[in-house]
Amino acid sequence: MSRVGKKPVTVPSGVTATVEGQTVKMKGPKGQLQFVVHDDVDVKFEDGSVKVAPRHETNRAQALYGTARAQIANLVEGVTKGFEKKLEITGVGYRAALQGKKLQLALGYSHDVLYDIPEGITITVPKPTEINVVGIDSQKVGQVAAEIRDYRPPEPYKGKGVRYSDEFIFRKEGKKK
Repeated sequence: MSRVGKKPVTVPSGVTATVEGQTVKMKGPKGQLQFVVHDDVDVKFEDGSVKVAPRHETNRAQALYGTARAQIANLVEGVTKGFEKKLEITGVGYRAALQGKKLQLALGYSHDVLYDIPEGITITVPKPTEINVVGIDSQKVGQVAAEIRDYRPPEPYKGKGVRYSDEFIFRKEGKKK
């Protein structure tokens, strides 16, 4: 049994939650999100909180209901606070800039990389070497940050590239003479 799945997700004031069949919808000050729960998981809205339980005693249902509860908790956090990922750019001449609805990245290639910013995501560049990805959908924010990082992942010798602000890069020693 999942310890995470047993806890009910409390819905704070200012957030409206509706459960229609397998679809959970949250509406709050930052926006509106929805999540479709798997058929092996039973979802109920009672006493101002969303409760999740497995429908059957199968391994699949046991595995999925803790995940469903975590996804619903992310919906609540997204419509109240939102999510943010911070990226740092390291390297001589490496920088980022906003061009309208596109993020322009100079990452040591012969050309600049232009990244189209998707709907629901806000990207800010406080410094040319910092990128903040903000949004209400946890999955979308993480995906956008990962796609930006994939243009030039950090390398282990000099640490050049795009990395998360809380990421540790294990540094290797170069060749000896």
